Amino acid sequence: MAEALIKVEVVYAAVDRQMLLSVTVPAGTTVRAALLKSAVGREFPELDLAECPVGIFGKVITDSNSRPVQSGDRIEIYRPLLADPKEVRRLRAAKAAEAKARNL
Repeated sequence: MAEALIKVEVVYAAVDRQMLLSVTVPAGTTVRAALLKSAVGREFPELDLAECPVGIFGKVITDSNSRPVQSGDRIEIYRPLLADPKEVRRLRAAKAAEAKARNL
C-alpha cells in the first residue's frame, strides 16, 4: 500500500525577501526532515537548516529532529534579531526624555 502523504508549509523571511513553500512529505516526517526536503535551502544558502531555530505556528520547537509534522503545519524558520527590542525601547525613551528636557 502506498505511503500516506501530507502537505506542510515552510516559511522564511530574510531581511530583503520572504518565501512560503508548500511541501508534500510522507506522514511521520520530522520537522527537520521536512525543512531539508523543501527548496528553502537552495533559495537561502546562508541558512544552516540542520541547526536553525524553527517553530510551528509561532511556537518554538525544541527538538525538531524528533517532532513529526502534521498535515497543514506551517514550519517557520527563525533568524536572529538585528537589535534587542528592550535596548531599542530604552534608547528611544532616553532620546525622548532628552528632547523633552531641551524643550523646557
